[in-house]
Amino acid sequence: MKNILLPSDFSDNAWNAAKYTIELFKDEACVFHLLNTYTPAIASSRFMATSLSGGHLEGGARNHSESGLNNVLKKIEDTFDYPLHEFRTISSFSLLVDEIKEVVENEGIDLIVTGTKGASGLEEVFMGSNTVRIIKSVKNCPVLAIPEHFTYAKPSEIAFATDFNRFYSQTELQPMIDLAHTFDATIRIVHVQYEIKALTEIQQFNLNMLRKYLNGVEHYLHTVSELNSVSKTLEIFAEELDIHLLAMLNFQHSYMERMTREPVIKRLAFHTQIPLLVIPELGMSKSSPSKIGKESAMAK
Repeated sequence: MKNILLPSDFSDNAWNAAKYTIELFKDEACVFHLLNTYTPAIASSRFMATSLSGGHLEGGARNHSESGLNNVLKKIEDTFDYPLHEFRTISSFSLLVDEIKEVVENEGIDLIVTGTKGASGLEEVFMGSNTVRIIKSVKNCPVLAIPEHFTYAKPSEIAFATDFNRFYSQTELQPMIDLAHTFDATIRIVHVQYEIKALTEIQQFNLNMLRKYLNGVEHYLHTVSELNSVSKTLEIFAEELDIHLLAMLNFQHSYMERMTREPVIKRLAFHTQIPLLVIPELGMSKSSPSKIGKESAMAK
């Protein structure tokens, strides 16, 4: 049974993320936890119910939060009929990230899914939205960010962006591997370089380990030259190869961190319209070794 957390502010953006997620896991037994937080003592923001004027602020905000969740639940019931799915609601007087961390721990959440706004949704992530606060704060659960207007498409092409400078454990990569197995997807390992050069000994070792973990999954290595910025390069790569999902590990000096540090003029160009799976760094624990996967094709 998979446990999935869906934070909601009752917007079209949040509803689209919920629809995508329900469709993505339609054939899997899942419990979806619909979460809304409210803090009437401070200005309302995304994922927080709007405080009602007059009366008791906390009571009004709580009622708004609970009725909003019930409305989302009814909308789901009217739209979908997947017998393997169960839905639960959580209305909490709390800060969003604090509540998410608690729910992840208490409910054994396997995946957090959140929406990002418009064409610049991932740009918003880099500019301090709730999504990036979730990514930075939650260290034990992957986060899937869905662009506002993205229509569900079976993720048969998954890009995994990496520079091979860090050893990955199989546990860290398992969320991506599971998706690849579920949808019989091809994984495109994309290595962005400022100038094309041979891998170092450490990079080659990490690539070999990655291929071992991907045993049984069709995968290819693409080495591409950086175009203006990492974010722009990945955007063009995703467009040209019709990628349905982009995955990245989040750790110190990773592509994800580099993209948050890019100058504004560069990251403004990142307007990708595909879901982004951000996998947290889970430590260096190694899984039991497996056989080397079949040699992947090399492409540039």
